[in-house]
Amino acid sequence: MLGDYAAKYTKISSGYMGQLMEWPEVITEGRTLEECQEMLKDALRETIVAYRQQNKEIPAGQALLEQIPVDST
Repeated sequence: MLGDYAAKYTKISSGYMGQLMEWPEVITEGRTLEECQEMLKDALRETIVAYRQQNKEIPAGQALLEQIPVDST
């Protein structure tokens, strides 16, 4: 098992951009957040296949992210 990867989604003018925190080259865009999530999963699967074919080391997914609220007052 490779583990869980942390995804970052950013709102952009054409929809959303998704990128894996531990594996920055796995990146995609989608019109909606849901589309972007599915496309990012697909990009991850394809990248894993490519890395295995090239005998490259696959980064382990182990990130723990937390959103920290900030009081602006």
